[in-house]
Amino acid sequence: MIATAVETDVRVRPVRGSSDLRRFIDFPYRHYAGNPYWVAPLRRDVAHTLDPKKNAFFEHGTIHPFIAEDQSGRVVGRIAAIINGMHLKKYNDGIGFFGFFECINSEGIAFALFDAATAWLREKGMTGVRGPTNPSLNDTAGLLTEGFDREPSILMPYNPPYYENLLTAYGFERVKTMWAYYVHKKYVQIEKLKRGVELVRKRTPGLHIRPLDMSRFDEEAQNILRIYNDAWSKNWGHVPMTEREFAHLAKEMKQIVDPRIVFVVEHENEPVAFSISLPNLNQALKFVPSGRLFPAGLPQLLARSKFGGIYECRMPLMGVMLKYQGRGLDSLLILETIMEGPKYGYDACEMSWVLDENYRLRNALDALGGVIDKQYAMFEKPL
Repeated sequence: MIATAVETDVRVRPVRGSSDLRRFIDFPYRHYAGNPYWVAPLRRDVAHTLDPKKNAFFEHGTIHPFIAEDQSGRVVGRIAAIINGMHLKKYNDGIGFFGFFECINSEGIAFALFDAATAWLREKGMTGVRGPTNPSLNDTAGLLTEGFDREPSILMPYNPPYYENLLTAYGFERVKTMWAYYVHKKYVQIEKLKRGVELVRKRTPGLHIRPLDMSRFDEEAQNILRIYNDAWSKNWGHVPMTEREFAHLAKEMKQIVDPRIVFVVEHENEPVAFSISLPNLNQALKFVPSGRLFPAGLPQLLARSKFGGIYECRMPLMGVMLKYQGRGLDSLLILETIMEGPKYGYDACEMSWVLDENYRLRNALDALGGVIDKQYAMFEKPL
């Protein structure tokens, strides 16, 4: 059964012009005002993501945003219909996407937003819709479905519990579950992990692990892109990054990365695996609820960042080339992160997200002493 918008005094219309775009970007800051768990992204970062002149996603994709207004003209919801050209090139499955979804707790308003986004996708020839992606799986993606009483880690989404109900009431079905694991130095089974790593080294002689070399950043970035696109090529929903998309990501990462917790595994001097952990800047950004760096945001951010305010990291990316998968190289990366992180003030690490069917990694994290901290999901419906 396909649901349609119930009768409601709401108008949904496309975003047109800079004024509408500002209102589209502004809505979450008002929507989550007073919520102790939502962490405001920097407005300039959101604007950058939605700017065709600045975001390389637009070279192959389209983001078509909508806002919902009540009778007084106040924004009460937003959504974007998204076409990902790289996804269609790889899968040719007619799947479009939705993202940037925010809405007050109203089925009528949510259904009107979904109607607008799906109608636009249908007009463009799409036969299904999946999401949320903001704008792709290589960006912030997924719907939080468990763990609403905890802050999200860097580049992870947060939303109210009722969003899942709005999606399923409209006819969306869950197609994938993902997990965020939390590993703290106090509880990690380090000796067990060390024994496992010794076995890995014996089975594959010639392995060497090292931190990121910032003096060769561009070369390192190219190696990571090569490994990533190979390692993830068979993962659910994976879409390879273009050179331009990765160059943009690398530029952004370079500003926040701590090279002491980014590692490359080499086999006989050839890079074959990597892990990227990032300082959890959300622990500082939560003190900038306006999402604006000026006039007061930047001093707050710098102060919290410099004086012990960031004591966690998140590992958003780990990749092992296909021909090396199953050999346990991921355990080298996890061990190195756990051993080195606390030396530089990172007492804990969130590893997210982990696909539900990745039992090998999930079992390893369970045995290590990691705990499931949050659950996320992706949803889909035919058009």
